[in-house]
Amino acid sequence: MLNLVLYQPEMPGNAGNVIRLAVNCHAKLHFIGPLGFYLDNERLMRAGLDYHELCNLTVHVNFQEFLRKEQPKRLIASTSKASRSVYDFTFEDNDYIIFGREKEGLSEEVYDKVPKEFCLKIPMARESRCINLANSVAIVAYEAWRQLGFNGANLDD
Repeated sequence: MLNLVLYQPEMPGNAGNVIRLAVNCHAKLHFIGPLGFYLDNERLMRAGLDYHELCNLTVHVNFQEFLRKEQPKRLIASTSKASRSVYDFTFEDNDYIIFGREKEGLSEEVYDKVPKEFCLKIPMARESRCINLANSVAIVAYEAWRQLGFNGANLDD
């Protein structure tokens, strides 16, 4: 099972969309605080629909608590600052894929814990700066899940 990690998310709409995504791609979800919203925020609830009860969500007070409690074997950063494509990487079961804040991305404290070869980017047009957080999580999560054989998916329909 994949672990999707939002580092200090700021926008409740994005977080709500990622909650729905995590449920639909059979992933565990982690929010690392401080959060830029309350978990009962109306926009978070609207974007997440009724998936909140289904989501395997853990909220961590800060990055150090996340590392201590989860002890990720492989922490992978999705960042526009990387030179390696997400499509040139082999994901493994129980990977932790971390995504940065909407406005500022990941902090140095995170980059210090992620090996350079585990920093991945989504290919995009040269003149582009970045992709919306929820869209980025979807792109990377589904590529990782595809590589893992869509474990837990309902493909019978």
